[in-house]
Amino acid sequence: MYRRLYFNLPTANQARSLVADLEKAGVDSARMHATAKNGIDLSRLPQATADQRGDKLWRLERLFWNGNLAVFGVALVVLAAALFAGWAPAAITALAVMLITFVAGERFAVKLPHDHLSDLRVALAHGEVVLMVDVPKHRATDIESLVSRHHPEASVGGVGWTPAAFGV
Repeated sequence: MYRRLYFNLPTANQARSLVADLEKAGVDSARMHATAKNGIDLSRLPQATADQRGDKLWRLERLFWNGNLAVFGVALVVLAAALFAGWAPAAITALAVMLITFVAGERFAVKLPHDHLSDLRVALAHGEVVLMVDVPKHRATDIESLVSRHHPEASVGGVGWTPAAFGV
């Protein structure tokens, strides 16, 4: 799993300069994704895919969260039915499932950063370029420091997460 760092840049030229510096720092251009509103020239920048521009990651996150809640709810109903009917194995299984979904939900809600491209729609509407940079968790702080030192015009728009697969 990667951290997705969102950087807002006033112009595409500043974004190109940042991309060049990130490449020098060892960030693969395939892990950088630029997007802006229509009419902004993003040539010579790594383009965001349609899924990235459409914030598919946010939809996946909602699917996981809602699915986890649904499984917890079903296990709660099974627990109530098992206690009412006196089915000890079913009650124990339901409690185990509830515990697993609770721990998974807690880790998801507390441990993962949750910024998304949709949080930056105001910057995009004002004609800024948003550069999404996916880096391993251990490099996130270093990359943010590099950007703040060498590109004061870039503001950190947030930090999220992204899986290494699926192209989101």
